[in-house]
Amino acid sequence: MTYDLIIGDYAYSSWSQRAWLLFDHFHIPRHIHRVDFHSGGVPEQMQGWAPAKTVPALRTPEGAVIGESLGLAEELATRHPDLALWPVDPSARTTARALAHEMHAGFVALRSACPMNLRKCYDGFVVSDEVRGDLARLEYLWAHARDTCAPDGPWLCGDYGIVDAMFAPVAARIAGYKLPVSDRAAAYVAAHLAHPSFRRWRAYGLVHGPDLDRYRMDLASGPWPGPAPLPAEAIDSGTAENAACPYSGDPVTHLMRVNERIFGMCNALCRDKTVADPEAWPAFMALVSD
Repeated sequence: MTYDLIIGDYAYSSWSQRAWLLFDHFHIPRHIHRVDFHSGGVPEQMQGWAPAKTVPALRTPEGAVIGESLGLAEELATRHPDLALWPVDPSARTTARALAHEMHAGFVALRSACPMNLRKCYDGFVVSDEVRGDLARLEYLWAHARDTCAPDGPWLCGDYGIVDAMFAPVAARIAGYKLPVSDRAAAYVAAHLAHPSFRRWRAYGLVHGPDLDRYRMDLASGPWPGPAPLPAEAIDSGTAENAACPYSGDPVTHLMRVNERIFGMCNALCRDKTVADPEAWPAFMALVSD
C-alpha cells in the first residue's frame, strides 16, 4: 500500500513536516510530490489534488484525497492500526488526541511571530506577552501529558506518535528563536532535534530550494542547537568507494568526502542532503561502517 503525499518547502512548511515525519518514522510507503513556495500560489500547483488546496495532502491507493495534517494523520491511524500512531492505552490516547487537536487549532501568536525557518537559529528575538502566553500553555500541556501518561522515553504520551509530530514544528521554533522554556520543556525540544526523522527533514531543508525573504528575520543568527553533524563536504572529483547510490541503487555521479573517504550519490540532492547531516541517513552510514 503506497500513498502519494504532496508537501511544501522543507525549510518552511511546518504543516508538511508533521505529515512527512509520520511517514518517515513509521516507514509508510509513499511517493513524494512537492510544491515550491517560490514558484507561485500553492493551490495553482495542486491541480489534480481536489478537494485539497493546501499542503500537505494525501492521496490514498484508491485515489481519495485528504488534506490537513491532523485529518491525514487520523486516516493513517485508521488504515494502520498495527503502527500505533496513537497510544494503545485508552487514557494516553485520549490525552494525545486532546493535545494534538489543540496544537492544530491554537498557538497562533507563536506561529505568527516565529515563522518556521529550519535554516536559521536567531539571536535577540524579543518575546511578546502573547508569545509568552502560548509558551506557558505549551509548558502546561507537555507537563500534563508526561505526568499523567508517565512515558518511559522522551515523548509525551508513550512512544513517538501523532501528538509528537504535531508539536515538532513548535519545538523547532523554540530552538530556532531561542525561546525561553523550562529545563523540562527544553528536554522535549532536544528530543525532537535529535530524532532521526526530524534530522532527515531538516537536512532536506538546508539544501532543497532557495532562501525565501518572507521567512527571514532581521536578526543575527548562530549555530543550530541540535546534534552537531559529522563534518562532510561536496567535491567535484575523486574516486568513490561505492559504485551505486545508497538510496536509489543508480550509478554514482556526484561525490562527497567524509573522514577523508570519498562516496558517491546518483544526483546532487542525494549528495547534498547527506553532506548536510551524514549520520541522519542509515543507508549512507552503512557504507561508512563497512
